[in-house]
Amino acid sequence: MSKKINLESLSESISLKGKKTLISGAGSGIGRAISYRFAEAGSDLLLLDINEKGLISTEKCLDPFICKNQNYVLDLSKKEEIDKFWENLGQDIPDILINNVGIYPFKDYLEVDASFYAKTLEINLDSVFWMCQNFIRKRKKSGGIIVNTSSIEALVPFKEDLAHYSISKSGVIALTRSLARDYGRKGFRVNGILPGAIKTPGTDSLVKTAITKLQLNLIKTGYDFNRRLALGRWGKPDEVAKVVLFLSSDLASYVQGVMIPVDGGFLAS
Repeated sequence: MSKKINLESLSESISLKGKKTLISGAGSGIGRAISYRFAEAGSDLLLLDINEKGLISTEKCLDPFICKNQNYVLDLSKKEEIDKFWENLGQDIPDILINNVGIYPFKDYLEVDASFYAKTLEINLDSVFWMCQNFIRKRKKSGGIIVNTSSIEALVPFKEDLAHYSISKSGVIALTRSLARDYGRKGFRVNGILPGAIKTPGTDSLVKTAITKLQLNLIKTGYDFNRRLALGRWGKPDEVAKVVLFLSSDLASYVQGVMIPVDGGFLAS
């Protein structure tokens, strides 16, 4: 008689019932898709964005699911707002932290001034640093899960006029790996994703701008970019969200310190 294999079912492994997840940049695009999938998996949600209307729209998308949602309008470029947010949470601490907020403004390197550069790093890198720090402090006795969003541009700067952006997202990779090393034995799983060629309101706007203003350099970059996509198409926010859900669930219980590309094969080509 063969022995029965005692394994957790896949449905149990991917379930987030009884968990609470904080998602930044939840008001649109990838953040909204993450919110949807996490609600579907049973998690209660703390949704953060500077765009209140976007948060309300995201919340409406979650109507099919039975979960508790709380919206917070927050400027994550300001450390004092981040610290105040965590202080006001009290004991209502999330189990999972998804750092998804980000901006990618184009500007010629020689025209970047201190204010522009600082703003990019404050949102894309500094906010992740301070959010992780507060999360780990609050959960130092119980551990938790962190997933940070970087970009393929951190590894292969492909588009022009994004040096500031690439630097900020490279920092997210270094931070993610450092925290995975330092806090893995203390009960924290820390990983990240490298999205690329994802169709969001932000990327749609860039395409429209390039076409309507006849920005030939940007149009050529887009053409070359598309040719490099091994799958031959752009991705959907939901395709990123499902990878984030995997990293946040027990399906990834032995995954630590990785940065998973979700880029249609761009980095492999």
